[in-house]
Amino acid sequence: QVQLVESGGGLVQAGGSLRLSCAASGFSFSSYAMGWFRQAPGKEREFVSAISWSAINIYLTNYADSVKGRFTISRDNAKNTVYLQMNGLKPEDTAVYFCAADRNKERLTTTQAADYWGQGTQVTVSS
Repeated sequence: QVQLVESGGGLVQAGGSLRLSCAASGFSFSSYAMGWFRQAPGKEREFVSAISWSAINIYLTNYADSVKGRFTISRDNAKNTVYLQMNGLKPEDTAVYFCAADRNKERLTTTQAADYWGQGTQVTVSS
């Protein structure tokens, strides 16, 4: 059974930091690209970041313009976990953050389609 379980969300003041984690099971994690998406109240889900899979430990990453320079995605294949380090948080980052997995990073980045999705974790940034 495939599972993606996000954690690390919470309430933080503007300018603060959070690190989200997504623990994966039930599929070959190291062979999948991983991504983070978010959905704010009343808005559509949007792409945040993605990281490729790699057989040689060289990973490609993508970021939405709104988070570039503030957020960093990383993965630990030994732990089947992908992370999103979020620094310099702003009130407009408030959203439910979802983890997703797909064999194709470009599909995650450009179509928001994915083979697997997590249930999400709430991030709230107060001003």
